[in-house]
Amino acid sequence: MSLRDRKRARTRQALVAAAAELFESRGYDATTIADIAATAEIGTRTFFSYFASKEDLLFPDTDGRVRAALEAIASRGPDDGPAEVLLEALHRIGDDSDDLTGRVAALRLHMIRTVPAVRGRGLQIQMDTQREIARHLAAAFPDEIDEVGAAALTGAFVGAVTGALQVLLEDMEHPTDPTTVQRAVEVAVEVALTPWFRK
Repeated sequence: MSLRDRKRARTRQALVAAAAELFESRGYDATTIADIAATAEIGTRTFFSYFASKEDLLFPDTDGRVRAALEAIASRGPDDGPAEVLLEALHRIGDDSDDLTGRVAALRLHMIRTVPAVRGRGLQIQMDTQREIARHLAAAFPDEIDEVGAAALTGAFVGAVTGALQVLLEDMEHPTDPTTVQRAVEVAVEVALTPWFRK
């Protein structure tokens, strides 16, 4: 990673951290993009070179999740089926970031439940993500799964992750240890995908 890329990553992370702090202390609606930019010590216009909207601050690693899934599909072994590939993607996501288990994940779930704009953005991201992963799965396993089956399998995968996180991250005052969250999510995925596992 170049110096420029590292600087951009730090600024991006500062924006996410500033947003989380302000959303928790002031509330989502009372926090403006200008407030977030000022807290992160950047200009308001610069904000838009990092995020398209205030909602997107709560979904900072969506591209990373899709990338992990596509990398797991591309690097699959000969004995791996579609379900094994999705479980491997989940391991990669957990190893690379705390996007599913950390403070922002808990805040995101709370905001999805309470803020219509965040809920709408979350649903759009989820639908787009599921569709992209399902298309790649169907292409990678043409003899095993068609596009409808791939969409159903990906939906079961995403539903298992989402359902587990809703339970595990519900209490923002007493957060669950991230390692415990990661393991519980993996178990939920294994339960949901059991009929699809080859091994």
